[in-house]
Amino acid sequence: MRLRTALETIDRALWSNAYVHIKPLKTEAELLYAVCECQLADAQKDLVNPAWFSIGRAYLFKEDNCPCLIYNEREEPVGFLNLCKWLGAGEAYSWSFYIDKNHQGRGYGRNAAQVAIRILKTAAPSTPIKLATEKDNENAHRLYLSLGFNRLSEMDGDDIVFGL
Repeated sequence: MRLRTALETIDRALWSNAYVHIKPLKTEAELLYAVCECQLADAQKDLVNPAWFSIGRAYLFKEDNCPCLIYNEREEPVGFLNLCKWLGAGEAYSWSFYIDKNHQGRGYGRNAAQVAIRILKTAAPSTPIKLATEKDNENAHRLYLSLGFNRLSEMDGDDIVFGL
């Protein structure tokens, strides 16, 4: 089953916790937020793919990508997340995400990652999750390790790969 098809079968209640709610992009306003308004801090810009890159990939490979917005408990958009098929060796799912620079440090990233894990594990319980991060992205390394990921011996180009 393709990722998008599997995601469409999941109860929407599983896409939330007490702090964040993840919703697939559906409107032009959501697209504009993801591409134009949701911004990284300058020091992070070389560590994460911009939303337009993930949205472009989703346009080309719709069944393997699901671009979403991350909303806080007040239903304000606070970040971008793309649930996707892993492009490296082996069958796996992945994501790329970031929290807007004005909303960082409030736990939204950790909570969004926890919800993303639940979504992907519900969609395909036996499919591993792999995440690639830049070598210098120490915050992502700490987050993924704290969520139960392990650093794998494989690399994705020059990126470090973590697996769950």
